[in-house]
Amino acid sequence: MSTLSVAAQERQQSNLRLAIRLGWVALFFVGFGFAMVPMYDAFCKLTGLNGKTNAAPIVLDQNTQVDFSRQVKVEFLSHIMPGVGLAFKPEQFAVKVHPGEVTHMNYTVKNTSGRVFVGQAVPSITPAAATQYFEKLECFCFTQQTFQPGETRTMPVVFVVNPKMDRDLGTVTLSYAFFEAPKAQ
Repeated sequence: MSTLSVAAQERQQSNLRLAIRLGWVALFFVGFGFAMVPMYDAFCKLTGLNGKTNAAPIVLDQNTQVDFSRQVKVEFLSHIMPGVGLAFKPEQFAVKVHPGEVTHMNYTVKNTSGRVFVGQAVPSITPAAATQYFEKLECFCFTQQTFQPGETRTMPVVFVVNPKMDRDLGTVTLSYAFFEAPKAQ
């Protein structure tokens, strides 16, 4: 065998080892990507971080006292994922509420695409310390939503800021991100 042939074989073996290593790295990251959602949920549940809100409506205590001695500013944000074909916004960008007061707010969604859109809104609260005190009684985020092409819909959010929330928290932000639901296989 010539030296060129041996060098070519060594390079080929080296390339093969590199391809195998890269394949393992890619496989690891695919598995890691699938594991991220349950790991993230467990982390948020354990630490109370990320502002995840209740996933189901709560039942309001009938004896809730409204704290008229203070107000909390609640800001509303909306986000859509690129390319989903929705226009999504709150009717108001902020309201002032008394803790314990039941508050109604609406978001407007319009399907600007020419196709049926099925999706779900995912809520988030900031600051994280306010998450446990922001109680949604009614929310469009609890179920998947189906929008026909061109359809506009007003969707309500009914919430209470619990009077037990720290007095230093003067502003709470409720943010929704609308995602397209995964297609059934």
